[in-house]
Formats: sequence, structure tokens, C-alpha cells
Amino acid sequence: MPHHKKREWAEEKRWLVGPYIRLSKDDGNDESLSVTNQKKIIMDFFEREFEEPYTIVDWYIDDGISGTTGDERVAFQRAIHDMKSGRINCMPCKTLSRAFRNYADQGYYLEQVFPTYELRFISIGSPRVDTYLDPDAIIDGLELPINGLMNDRYAAKTSQDVRRTFDMKRRKGEFIGAFAPYGFIKDPTDKNKLIIDEEVAPVVRDIFHWRGNLGMSKAAIVKRLNELGVLNPTAYKKHKGFNYQASLKKNDGLWSPKTVSRILENEMYIGNMVQGKQKVISYKVHKKIHTHEEAWYIVKGTHEAVVDQGLFDKVRALDHRTTRVAPGEQDHHLLSGFMCCMTCGRGMRRKTSRSQRRDGTVRCHVYYDCSTRATKGVQFCKPNSIREDVLQEVILKAIQLQLEQVVNMTAVVSAVHQHIVSNPPLLRLKKQHADQQETLKKLTAAIDDLYVDWKSGDITKADYVRMKANFEKKSDDTGKVILHIEKELDLLSKESGEDSPALKTFLNDQTVKRLDRSLITAFIDHIAVKEGKEITIAFKFDNEQTKAVGASESNQI
Repeated sequence: MPHHKKREWAEEKRWLVGPYIRLSKDDGNDESLSVTNQKKIIMDFFEREFEEPYTIVDWYIDDGISGTTGDERVAFQRAIHDMKSGRINCMPCKTLSRAFRNYADQGYYLEQVFPTYELRFISIGSPRVDTYLDPDAIIDGLELPINGLMNDRYAAKTSQDVRRTFDMKRRKGEFIGAFAPYGFIKDPTDKNKLIIDEEVAPVVRDIFHWRGNLGMSKAAIVKRLNELGVLNPTAYKKHKGFNYQASLKKNDGLWSPKTVSRILENEMYIGNMVQGKQKVISYKVHKKIHTHEEAWYIVKGTHEAVVDQGLFDKVRALDHRTTRVAPGEQDHHLLSGFMCCMTCGRGMRRKTSRSQRRDGTVRCHVYYDCSTRATKGVQFCKPNSIREDVLQEVILKAIQLQLEQVVNMTAVVSAVHQHIVSNPPLLRLKKQHADQQETLKKLTAAIDDLYVDWKSGDITKADYVRMKANFEKKSDDTGKVILHIEKELDLLSKESGEDSPALKTFLNDQTVKRLDRSLITAFIDHIAVKEGKEITIAFKFDNEQTKAVGASESNQI
């Protein structure tokens, strides 16, 4: 570019400088492109070559942002805002490509926006650009448009190369996301591999257990998680210090049915790598769109599973199943989560039927029937239902018979006792209860300290009132969480057998005289029913099964 003489300089004018720096993800560890190096180049230019009076007002730095984006470059947009408000009137950068890799944007800003607001734009590297010293080069010259087009094509080629590399990694089952899915962390020795995050993996297991084994609705799961004070995935990432931006909306830390659904549908939790669910429209348009399932990259067995395949399949099969918890109730029905149809393998739902007798009284029957016929149609499974009272009678007799046949009763008693004393969800909830109580204790102490600080003059009365109200709200919220945890502890204690008379009787004299949920949870894995009222009970001990067939007319629904 030929040398141009400076315009006449008004002594009283001073340039308000806002240097712009950008480092792209594609730049990697190239020191010549680093933020530090770009700062050095800009400062060297001002100290050696810039002769007019100037003040550096601010630095605008986009670290890890593509040059083909516009709205996503937060610092660049801030610089534009400050230009329009008059805070800066000069924007230097290392090269044109640091400010623009989009040919259309380069023309738009250099030819329209910057002249409108009288911004002096300086590109220090080759080609040298100074819109104040040589404004005609922007409109009349060919070098800048050609250079902009070359930068644009370079960005397109780089984008294609990056996509090919990412696709290759996806096909190999290597994780390429910026953040691991909830329940996982990146392996410290291999960023493309996932390992289980033991801090929140139990939450994922609870969600699958509540849905698959207890038949809770997603709304009920959301309510329970929020009542227990469990942070949602976005809030958890921020709590761990990740610079995670899920959306522009403020995240309140609460769970939603959509978040629970995404977890329940994600094969990542059974050890399969699933990627490519979204893609950007192009290297210029960075908006993400959803892709069809056929375009996803799914590689099985790439990492350790959080939940087993059986439970995952059970949740999928029960996706349209109604909740097993009656409205307004906390406890679960006796057989919730244990019943399945032997014909189709799907869960059975609990129903109540009412019939009117000749004398006008109403008779109620509680029974289980196949959920497949109810949700998908009668052609997908055979008629299959059984009354709950018949089931309970058969199950009690089956357990009694099974215990009579057990060779090593000591082992069974030991297993049941272990089930009671070392129940992982119960132990984890007890720890959570202790942690929340400690938090409440600290909040109470903080409120007391505030009063002392105010009286001693360390803080103003206004600050005292504001901070006290904030601590009191947190204290109130923590108290509510503690109450919900205590209710959950009571429920889990019943299911684990800590408060179960039936299990205590068994541990004392090895007999079972009545059923309760804790006893069923300790002894039984699942109960399958086949049309014709054949019942198969799979026990947790000795890997044995007991079959019972109800043939009387009273068994029919």
C-alpha cells in the first residue's frame, strides 16, 4: 500500500483507543497469535509509530471465539456499543483477520458502520489499514477486498478441516464436547474420554430408579429433586466453576420435566457415546439446529455405564406409563416397580375398577394389567391382568415356600441385614441431611455476626438490613430442604427395612407372616405375569424362581 500523508491534526483532539484482540479456538497454542503477543504488538505500534495524543480507554478481548461470528463475539459487540456512545473513537488490532474473517462483515463495518461513527480503524499487520490516514483505500482500492475474500475462504477451509476432524473423532467414539454430560467428567489423562462423576452420578441413578422401578411421573421426579435442594445440571456446572452458558435466560438452579426427560432418554448413561445431535448451519451462521437421529454418531461401550441396560430399557418401555404414586401421596404402592408382563416384557399398571351390585352398593377391585395394550393398542399384546389381592396372596406363599427350600439361610439373613444397614441412597441422604444442617448452622451464625458488625460500626444499617434479609431467606430455604430430606429419609427407612416389623420378624426367627414393601424390596427382583394368570417371581437370593398359577374363576378380572 502506498504511503499517504497524515491529515492536518488538531492539537486539542485526542484519540480514545479501544484495541481489539481475538484468539480463536482453531489457533490452539500458537504463541504468535496469543492474547499476550497481540497486546505486545499493539502497544509497540503505539509507542513507536503513533504520534498523535491518545488514551487507551479499554481492551476488548474475545478469547476462543471464531472470527466469522458477529453477535457471539461479546467483546467486539461491546466495542461497537462503546463506539456508538462515543467512549472510543479508535480501534486498532493486529491484523484484519483478527477483526474479520467474514468477507461480508469486513465490507459492512469498514465501508458503512465505522465511517458513520467516525471510528478510526487500524490494522497493524499486512496489509496496513488506517481509515483515518487513508480512507480512500477502503472504497477505491482492490487490496483490502481481495485480502478479505482470502481470509473468508481460509475460514471456510479451516471450518471444513475442523468438521472432518470432529466427524472422525465422533466415528471413533471420542468425546469432543466442551463440557461432559451431567453425571460424567472428562478423564484428566484423556480429554476425549468420559469417566463417572461420583458426586452426581447417584442423582442420575435415582432419576432412573424413581421412573423405572417406582413408576414416578417426571413431574413428581422434578418436585422431589427440587424439594431436596439438588442443583440442576446447569447450576451444578457453574457451582463447580465451569464457564458454562446453557442459554441466555437466567438459570434458577431448579429442575424441569424437560431436563429429566433428556437424562432418561440419553444412551450416554448406559456407556454409549452419542454425539452429533446438533450442528451449526455454516461457518458463517453459528446458530445450532437439531439433526435427525439417522445422522447421530452412536458408538457403543465407550465408557463405564451409570445405569444398567435393563433399567434403561425399562424406563423406555414405561415412557407412557402413568405414575405409581397416588396424587397427594408420598408412599408407593406395595408392588410399584416390580410388575411386568411376561408376553411383551413391559411394565404393568395398577388400576381400580368399580362395579355396582344389585343392592346398589359399589364394589371396588384393584388389579394390574399390561401397559402396552393401554398405551399402544390391543394388537400389540395379549389380554393380561390379575387382581392385586390374588397377587399378594401368591407372593406371600411363594416367599414362605422359597425360604423353606433355602439351603443356606445364614447367607440370606446376612444379605437382608446388609440390605438394611448399607443402603447407598439412604446413606447418601443422611449425609445430605447433615450437610444441610451444617449450612443452616453457618447461616444462623452469619446473621448473629452481622448484628455485631453493625453495632461496632463495620457496616451501615442499610447494609445490615439488606444482608440480614438475604441470609434469612437462605436460612428459610435451607430449613424447607431439611424438612423434605427428613420426609424422604422416613420413606427410604421404611423401604430399606429400618422400620419394617416384617423384616425384623424375619431377622429374629426367619419367618415371614405378612407382606410390606421393604420385605418385597429385600427379597424380590421382579414379578412377571402371563395371560392365564401364571406368575413368575424372581428372587434376589439363590438365583431361584417360583411359579404359581391361579386357576380359579375368582382370579379373573
